[in-house]
Amino acid sequence: MIEIRAMTYRIAGRVLFDGADATIPDGYRVGIVGPNGTGKSTLFDLLLNHIQPDGGSIGIRPGARVGFVAQEAPEGETTPLEAVLAADTERERLLAALETAAPEDLADIHLHLQAIGAQSAPSRAASILDGLGFDAEAQARPLASFSGGWRMRVALAAALFAEPDLLLLDEPTNHLDLEATMWLEGHLARYPHTLLVISHDRALLNTAVNQILHLAQRRLTLYGGNYDTFERLRAERRAHEAAFTRTIEAQRKHMQAFVDRFRFKASKARQAQSRLKAIAKLPPPAAVAEDPHVVFNFPTPVELAPPIISCDEVSVGYGGRAVLKRLDLRVDPDDRIGLLGANGNGKSTLAKLFAGALEPMSGRITRSAKLSVGFFAQHQLDALDAESTAAEQMARAMPHLREPAIRAYLGRFGLTQQKADVKAKDLSGGEKARLALAQVCRVAPSLLILDEPTNHLDIDARAALVAALNDYPGAVVMVSHDWSLLEATVDRLLLVADGMVKPFDGDLDDYRRLLLNRQKAAAQSEGPSESERKVLRREAAGKRQAAAPLRKKVQAAAVAVDRLEKERAAVEKRLADPATYAKDAASVPDLLKSKADLDRRVAAAEADWMEAEEALAAAMADA
Repeated sequence: MIEIRAMTYRIAGRVLFDGADATIPDGYRVGIVGPNGTGKSTLFDLLLNHIQPDGGSIGIRPGARVGFVAQEAPEGETTPLEAVLAADTERERLLAALETAAPEDLADIHLHLQAIGAQSAPSRAASILDGLGFDAEAQARPLASFSGGWRMRVALAAALFAEPDLLLLDEPTNHLDLEATMWLEGHLARYPHTLLVISHDRALLNTAVNQILHLAQRRLTLYGGNYDTFERLRAERRAHEAAFTRTIEAQRKHMQAFVDRFRFKASKARQAQSRLKAIAKLPPPAAVAEDPHVVFNFPTPVELAPPIISCDEVSVGYGGRAVLKRLDLRVDPDDRIGLLGANGNGKSTLAKLFAGALEPMSGRITRSAKLSVGFFAQHQLDALDAESTAAEQMARAMPHLREPAIRAYLGRFGLTQQKADVKAKDLSGGEKARLALAQVCRVAPSLLILDEPTNHLDIDARAALVAALNDYPGAVVMVSHDWSLLEATVDRLLLVADGMVKPFDGDLDDYRRLLLNRQKAAAQSEGPSESERKVLRREAAGKRQAAAPLRKKVQAAAVAVDRLEKERAAVEKRLADPATYAKDAASVPDLLKSKADLDRRVAAAEADWMEAEEALAAAMADA
């Protein structure tokens, strides 16, 4: 499917790929991993022919359909279901062709539609949208009524529905919740064609792919298996390379010692020269280069007595409408809380309540007098000053500190001296996320609220965040679609659903099983759901629409038969009239000939009519 040979690519004078090679056969599901900035998204641009390599070649099997998620979220009055169905351009083309096709072409078009599964398309599209969190009502709403994150889900659904020969996905879980992420893992694990997915989500990389393509040191290395297998194989490879390096260095040292000892002794000069030549022929040691280590180091907060937050019969929401009601909750200084529940149920609302960004509509909330909160929200990166450097922004946020202290503080979040002087617009997504975390932690918070903190962090940075959170002595409230992050950092789960917040009795494995059981129960329930009934009705309407040309053909045949029968009746009337023989006997032979011709034409038209009726009946029976 993909052949990359000796590929070199430079950007702004920096070499991203230098003689990179990789072969990816048809049907491989490949996870692309590597530290931020190594060129993962650039590799997609090269595959899509948006940019050209500086050297070498990169090729895709001729004729292969390549699909990816559009950068711009779909919008307008189109519904999510219509937008997803439109992604199958072949189906759309054939349905449009039915409206204007000649009668003799209709059968071929219908056969082609059947071959591509056009009749089941609305059901498949609705199923994908449902898996990504759109119920039947949401599937029928205009796209303009959804937020950008939800519209990006529609773009993802469209790419999945089209099922191209090669599907490219760049961080597909960034706009998803735990429920949708788990559905996507299963869907990608069953993808029938070649899949390349850039992801830092360990759970997805362990579930959905069977190969890992590692980008490091400007090269590409393909490993068989999932991410856990890749980590083990990479560790073994590094150990082997380190052992090889030690062996070569031992040989070099031993021979060099001989040379140093005997090179000026006449009787050993020849042997010494031989050793020098042997040293020159030794292979270079393998480069055992570790990826740059990312660190997080949160400031130590002041100790507070429990509880730091207490909610008593609290209702909270927006514009007079309560999203969450009757909240009886408390947060203690050592709490590590994970918020569960589908997007839209109120997880971010609860986080804002804890952070003080929302006040209760009713009830009472009590906060510790000395409580300081660090709130990392999903929009945090957009709030950065794009034209200012990290050091300049932190200097404004912490005016009481001198420049050396500012730079030392940024270093606690993995922003080195060099990165501190880069404008925010030129930082990578992961670096922006670290800067945003540095800003929210500048008050040494006793409560750290993190709403999807890992969306732009690579796997190494996520591991560093886990380590820092486990060392952090304050309280943590976490909203995340990253199963691995939650499993490693939280020990108390709250389920946000149906306007309520309740403790979840179990761990994340129990929650995963609960979601799987719900999916199975929904699939096995008797009779179609309301969503499925709507899909079936839409399918039937689509089939009736597809049968419209056949209906027109039946109507045209009936009109033709009626017209010919009227012509024949007029001829028969003249032949039956005695006046014809008395006054215009010469016309009788022509009338008889016309009568015979009309008999044949009526018979042919009636045959066409019956054939059209049978074709229409068959089409409507399927509908």
